[in-house]
Amino acid sequence: MADRALLIAAGGGIGDTLLATVVAQALKTTFATVDALVLPEHRGVVERTPAIDAVHLFDASALRVGMRLRPESYAASVTTWATGATALAPLLAGIPVRVGQARRLYSGLFTKRVVVRSERGDHTTHWTEILLDYARALGCDRSDPMPQFVPSQTDRDQARALVVARGITEPYVVLHPTRGLSAERERWPVGGLTALARALRERGPVLVTGSAADARIADAIAEHAGPGVDSIAGATTIGAFGALAADARGVVAMDSGPMHIAAAVGAPTVGIFALQSDEPDRWAPRGPRVAIVRATYPCRPGERKETCPDFACVANLDIAAILAQLDSLCGAEGHA
Repeated sequence: MADRALLIAAGGGIGDTLLATVVAQALKTTFATVDALVLPEHRGVVERTPAIDAVHLFDASALRVGMRLRPESYAASVTTWATGATALAPLLAGIPVRVGQARRLYSGLFTKRVVVRSERGDHTTHWTEILLDYARALGCDRSDPMPQFVPSQTDRDQARALVVARGITEPYVVLHPTRGLSAERERWPVGGLTALARALRERGPVLVTGSAADARIADAIAEHAGPGVDSIAGATTIGAFGALAADARGVVAMDSGPMHIAAAVGAPTVGIFALQSDEPDRWAPRGPRVAIVRATYPCRPGERKETCPDFACVANLDIAAILAQLDSLCGAEGHA
């Protein structure tokens, strides 16, 4: 088999793309070169993944992307986020061996088709293991499916400058209070998160993170929590966030892409899975120092993050459980 492969992870959020990089790690056991095709907004994720050699962007039609990739002469591709477009692009690129999801209208475009385990009733296996089924279709595997994210020196410099600008001279805690769906922002309660920020402040200065779109939420938490809690929402790139997390005393995050990045850089990371419909066994952060807090609030039957009207579970977080997990992680690794 030729020595070049392409990972296609062009969809979902930054967490989906980061977790998909374990497939690149597995492919590297057979292929000398593994490149990635991702959405433009996720470029910063795969550029900081050691297993990825080069990055291509899915920034045009499947036809244009496929024609652009054709000269690369890839021997095989793996599509982890399958749509009609991401299934068609590797075919148009002339890639002879194409791995992707089975049981879809576009599945015939793949030469090797993988049934996602959840379609067989498996809802507890971690998503990285499920993704590795795609690499296994090519005879590639990885015994330790751990995402990797390595901030650059520029990332570290930016993170350090941000900390210095806030006058922080002691170990700090990062709080990431949001999750991916933008539709949630207008309904996202800040009361429980404000109480959590106050409790975390007893362990050090607190930096509340988020995208520019999350600034209203992060700013409100910082304002109501009081001195020692600062909002930096919109002030960091993906890489600078990773560097900030790597140097933190600990990271507490809602189930989100930044939660996965924090875990991947090795930060003591507590992931909060507040809704009863969340699947923490599947989506838990993967890293050397991680813990999760499962749902305790009695959500109404059938409520999911896409449809919940008030996110009462977030307003009623189990702060004691969150702090206990963070203290356990920090104490175990000398971060007390």
